[in-house]
Amino acid sequence: MLLAFLFLVLVVSSLGGAVTATGLDDWYRDLAKPPFNPPDWLFGPVWTALYLAIAIAGWRLWRVLGWVQGRGVLALWGLQLVMNLCWSVIFFGLQAPGAALVWIGLLFLVLLACIRQFAPVDRWAAILFVPYALWVAFAAVLNGAIWWLN
Repeated sequence: MLLAFLFLVLVVSSLGGAVTATGLDDWYRDLAKPPFNPPDWLFGPVWTALYLAIAIAGWRLWRVLGWVQGRGVLALWGLQLVMNLCWSVIFFGLQAPGAALVWIGLLFLVLLACIRQFAPVDRWAAILFVPYALWVAFAAVLNGAIWWLN
């Protein structure tokens, strides 16, 4: 079943990557960015590690609760994954940093809810989401700075 979670995350990350690639043309490259903007090469390794953690967390939740008992936390897990994909669509696809800023703020709140809901079920599933939430918080600040500067 771990492979199923990995596959699902791979599909979502590939869709997000495809949308992101379409926005990396002149639009993104021409945006003013803050001095703390990481180099482009850093995003791939960070997201690879985070997506792996997301998949493992989902699998751990399923392993403890199964589909029936785990439907609430697994739905929350799925929601954050869809919201993650939608941010890429809003920011890169629609080229709307302001709307993406609102969306990523909501995503961050959902990630906090995930951590809180996952912790009583599987401590490690919650812990695996902490770096993800921190990265999304940083991405929100970066998103806000890009919106402000442009």
